[in-house]
Amino acid sequence: MADSPKILAVSWGKMAVEGLPEGKDFKLWPGGGRPWDWNETGTRHEPGVQPADVAELLDNGATVLVLSRGMDLVLQVDPATLELLRERGVEVHVAETTEAVRIYNGLAGTVAVGGLFHSTC
Repeated sequence: MADSPKILAVSWGKMAVEGLPEGKDFKLWPGGGRPWDWNETGTRHEPGVQPADVAELLDNGATVLVLSRGMDLVLQVDPATLELLRERGVEVHVAETTEAVRIYNGLAGTVAVGGLFHSTC
């Protein structure tokens, strides 16, 4: 399986990811990633990350997920999402964005890690 792309830099409203154009929010998985458009699944800060948001990561082979809650921890994670991941036996890390990037980069290249990253609030 291909390695997950490393996050090269993160600051308020801007992320640089290996092999991808610069952007604001990202979905990353083993072998690739793309911008994360909240409108696709109707994601809002509350209830937060939806099961539909993580489906693409799982479909692309991620067995460990890192979910960022934003720089100010405003983004929530829907309890239904955590329940889905628990049922599937997926290890999950939930953290403030810069900490989530640290966790994710530490796992990239060692396990099939995927992540959702929100670079603002």
